[in-house]
Amino acid sequence: MPPLRSGSFHLFRAAGVDVFLHWSWFLVAAYEISSSRSGRYSSITWNMIEYLCLFLIVLLHEYGHALACRSVGGIANRIVLWPLGGVAYVDPPPRPGATLWSIAAGPLVNVAILIALSTFGFVTYSRDWGPALANPHALLRGVWFINLALLVFNILPIYPLDGGQILRALLWFPLGRARSLMVAVVFGFIGFAGLIALALWVRDAWFAILAFFILTNCWGGLQHARALLKLQKLPRREGYTCPCCKTAPPIGAYWVCSNCKQPFDTFQEHAVCPNCKTQFPSSACLDCRRSYPLSEWMTGSFAMSRG
Repeated sequence: MPPLRSGSFHLFRAAGVDVFLHWSWFLVAAYEISSSRSGRYSSITWNMIEYLCLFLIVLLHEYGHALACRSVGGIANRIVLWPLGGVAYVDPPPRPGATLWSIAAGPLVNVAILIALSTFGFVTYSRDWGPALANPHALLRGVWFINLALLVFNILPIYPLDGGQILRALLWFPLGRARSLMVAVVFGFIGFAGLIALALWVRDAWFAILAFFILTNCWGGLQHARALLKLQKLPRREGYTCPCCKTAPPIGAYWVCSNCKQPFDTFQEHAVCPNCKTQFPSSACLDCRRSYPLSEWMTGSFAMSRG
């Protein structure tokens, strides 16, 4: 994801998640409220309310990601809202089921909102809204379509949109972590080409900006997939397993001492840098990036013999 934290300010903290808003959100909000949305209501106040509803929908969507991720033991403590939507910084355990739930929970929030709005609209359909309630009626209809559009767009199988990440999680089961990401990235590049063509056809700058966002994330995903494939081929050390992803660590000097910057094999050296003798309280997993004390890595009879 792009480094959106820069230029963002803290709004609030709820349910253990810090919510930030990027400064550019206000510029886009002012433009959208004053131009493209100005003809729907009798007063610009209703345009502002509609845009705030969009803000709330996106926020609830991102909270769906964050809370689902934390429910499966992942890390999710930050949401950044910006003009193209929002980014929930989620780090679920590197398992396909956990990743699938963390990603799918966002669109499921939109489904719940769609059902709630549809139910309210159906219940009040037979009532006479009248001229006095024309603005609330238009607001309900507008928010319904906004939520539907966000849902449909998000579930397109284009990485890194939710649909692309859901596709990756489903492919993870038969293909594995690295190859599933590679396939999802290919779909992302196809989606980028399609958005560029659409942007040129309709002459809309927003589609071009979104295409650039997809391109940068696909390029990062491609590099990550290549690194995962390379890591996957490395020989693994017996007697140790990551407590989170249950993967044995690779054999070799792939850990770097934070003190002298020398690479070393933390499992061979028992978490002590052979160059400067710095002892590390925990060792990071190269597969899932979690860190645990060496004692928690030890498995079975190996742990008993070390004890």
